[in-house]
Amino acid sequence: MRFVAVLPSVVFAATSIAATVQSSVTFNKDVAPVLAKNCQECHRPGEAAPFSLLTYEQARPWAKAMKEAVLLKKMPPWFADPHYGKFSNERSLSQKEIDTLVAWADTGAPLGDSSIQPAKASFIEGWRIPKPDIVIEIPNVFEIPAAGTIEYQYVVVPTGFTEDKWVQFAEARPGNRALVHHIIAFIREPGSKWMKDAKPGVAFVPEQRKDDDKKKKDDDDGGGFTGDSIAGYAPGTLPMELQPGRAKLIKAGSDIVFQLHYTANGKPGTDRSKVGMVFAKEPPKERVFTLGALNTKFKIPPGNADYKVDSEFEIGTQVDLTALQPHMHLRGKDFEYRVVYPTGETETLLKVPNYSFSWQLAYYPAKPIVLPKGTKIECTAHFDNSPNNPNNPDATSEVSWGDQSWDEMMIGFFDVVFDANMPLDKLFPEQKKEPKKAADD
Repeated sequence: MRFVAVLPSVVFAATSIAATVQSSVTFNKDVAPVLAKNCQECHRPGEAAPFSLLTYEQARPWAKAMKEAVLLKKMPPWFADPHYGKFSNERSLSQKEIDTLVAWADTGAPLGDSSIQPAKASFIEGWRIPKPDIVIEIPNVFEIPAAGTIEYQYVVVPTGFTEDKWVQFAEARPGNRALVHHIIAFIREPGSKWMKDAKPGVAFVPEQRKDDDKKKKDDDDGGGFTGDSIAGYAPGTLPMELQPGRAKLIKAGSDIVFQLHYTANGKPGTDRSKVGMVFAKEPPKERVFTLGALNTKFKIPPGNADYKVDSEFEIGTQVDLTALQPHMHLRGKDFEYRVVYPTGETETLLKVPNYSFSWQLAYYPAKPIVLPKGTKIECTAHFDNSPNNPNNPDATSEVSWGDQSWDEMMIGFFDVVFDANMPLDKLFPEQKKEPKKAADD
């Protein structure tokens, strides 16, 4: 009986404490540090997010929307299944951070003590990397029409480098975020025949090679690229930031080839995109290179809600794996990376159960994963080409590989690290030679 008698008092006291804690959450003391740590990188002027969260005046109107986004875990965007792999750039909010934003919204989003200087993240204006040593910009303004399909544009820009350059930080930035869907800045080394007909500085659309066109296979304008990329831009993509002692190589005399994907939105506009780079302070011990396990031969049937596509890449020498970035388009449903070691052992590295084309995320393993020679990177993706996919442009069409968003792609990008002096061709498995035929008698 005594226990029953005190129970209401205990409940009342606990409720009062919870209410006191909740009511004490303010922007200056509690919310600003959460936003600075997790949100302001994108939610500030000139970045990908549609509104800024740098100040109380900017954040307060979005209090209820933030509450909903964090409770549904839509923000910050992070899609890795927590049961597979640990990642250094994991962006999920802690339960305490979620509770803070929810409590703030529920109590009217108060400012708090005006004498407290609210936390604010520090950024270099116009860049998310340290101040670039060089900025390479497409030299001519590209005119984007108000409507219609715009083929991928390629712009070759000579670097003018007279010596090899090792790049530790790099960032691609669109000149017009409203109309630039994505940018990839490729490195074209001297002697490459890729994009050989493109004039420097002039936007170029390569002629697409048909599957049955066997001629000029390796020097065709639309194919034959086997080099590296230095930076990319798409919603959710982070700049390249490598740890000391690691860098990407741009050889003397190389060009930067911008691949530019524009999407018309009803209003004409212009663009001059660019890439900024910070050079390594000293020659690195390790080189970083981006590879991809891709499949270009799929055909997704109309209406299929769970179409499976596989790809693989065999490693030619021992390397460390340091990044994973799945890539699909609007029908992309889920993506998985596995490694199959030479011993036959299989390990799942990453599962993305709900892929989002709106956020092109990379996932960086918390510790480098050693891949011995002969290890295979295997990728499995599923596509939803059904009417139930709200992002599906057309559920009645068969879908195959293509550049545009209403086409599809299946690429498992990954970064590997190896000795800076190692020849690049060792990354690829040795070509198996066919046995010579016996000479006719």
